Amino acid sequence: MTSNNTATTDTKQWFVYILRCSDDSLYTGVALDVNKRLEQHNGIDKNGAKYTQARRPVKMVYQESSVSRSEACKREYAIKSLTKQQKERLIKQHQ
Repeated sequence: MTSNNTATTDTKQWFVYILRCSDDSLYTGVALDVNKRLEQHNGIDKNGAKYTQARRPVKMVYQESSVSRSEACKREYAIKSLTKQQKERLIKQHQ
């Protein structure tokens, strides 16, 4: 039974997302549930990032799925390494 629980954990779908803050800055993160995470960032639920607390409201402008947390974090790092102009292009390409 333990292997079934492990298999379930491994098959959870992670997401990388980008939020547009009220000051037009972009925030990138990872989550299992992007809707819940958006609520957290907007203060509806606890545990939003400190960065977004002063920049509310925020809105989801980009998300992509990933096969694991590790892969999502690698992609998050890659996106965070982009310039704002490159992030804007990424967002526009996926709308």
